[in-house]
Amino acid sequence: MKFVDEAFIDVSAGDGGAGCVSFRHEKYKEFGGPNGGDGGRGGHVFAMADSNLNTLVDFRFSRRHDAKRGEHGMGSDMFGAAGEDITLKMPVGTIISDADTGEQLFELLTPGEMITIAKGGDGGFGNMRFKSAINRAPRQKTPGWPGDKKTLKLELKVLADVGLLGMPNAGKSTLITAISNARPRIADYPFTTLHPNLGVVRVGPEQSFVVADLPGLIEGASEGAGLGHLFLRHLQRTRLLLHVVDLAPFDEAVDTVAQAKAIVNELKKYDPELYRKPRYLVLNKLDMVPAEQRAEVVHDFVKRFKYKGPVFEISALTREGCEQLTRAVYQHIKAQQAAALPAVELDPRFVPELQ
Repeated sequence: MKFVDEAFIDVSAGDGGAGCVSFRHEKYKEFGGPNGGDGGRGGHVFAMADSNLNTLVDFRFSRRHDAKRGEHGMGSDMFGAAGEDITLKMPVGTIISDADTGEQLFELLTPGEMITIAKGGDGGFGNMRFKSAINRAPRQKTPGWPGDKKTLKLELKVLADVGLLGMPNAGKSTLITAISNARPRIADYPFTTLHPNLGVVRVGPEQSFVVADLPGLIEGASEGAGLGHLFLRHLQRTRLLLHVVDLAPFDEAVDTVAQAKAIVNELKKYDPELYRKPRYLVLNKLDMVPAEQRAEVVHDFVKRFKYKGPVFEISALTREGCEQLTRAVYQHIKAQQAAALPAVELDPRFVPELQ
């Protein structure tokens, strides 16, 4: 299935039904009075967050979504039926914006969350609504109100705890395969990953986190170069970034430090908030570096990169160092989650006194 993280749709809520002009006609009831009912309301358009979806591909091929209009009012005090609502299922993490103004309208963050994106029009009044002491035979009615009509932009930002970033062919796909249940395409050429891949990393019983593997970044990504710029938005909701660096590139003339600095610079250009996110340095492909040279290569890279945060030396292929990495990541996420919880004030009546 093709991954689609942006789509435009036209939604139309149903118009309200018109009111009815009718009078009671029965034998021996010469002046039965008005009995025209109201029209029914138009159908609403809802959006629901579905955790079973991870792409907006369905909306790429189905752009128009129209709810039913309400039925017209009828005689004998009968109101028109409401129009049938429609519910559009979208992935968790979808942002809904006005396509014309760019204003963000809604955001689906919780599985099962449902919002109204287009409200159906109210039904019109029948002539029984206009009956009064001085107007006993009204012939007025009102038409139904029109429903909302909008052109919306859908944008998906995947919900992941950890995001992998790095140059093409840095070994991100191999890493996510080694530590999670994801099975992305892996090959020995750049830009193997063409869309985000999500994987669940299980550290222990009831201990897990979600990691996202994105297409590799290159210099100029924030301006649209390469593929990674299309998916930089998916890093904005992560709690932690893992900067994966290839310590043994095929081309020995490649300056890995310059490449790493270029990626950090692209993050800063794209979004300063993204640049300030916690970031771990993951030095990959150590299996391709002679054992006696590893310490020197790592020390030289960290010194030239001027990095002072956590550094992890791994080989995603042989899974060396991956367990230590995942445990450190889980502890970081757990600490962030605990810090985000609101403080709970205990009722002193239920706090036992210390003897």
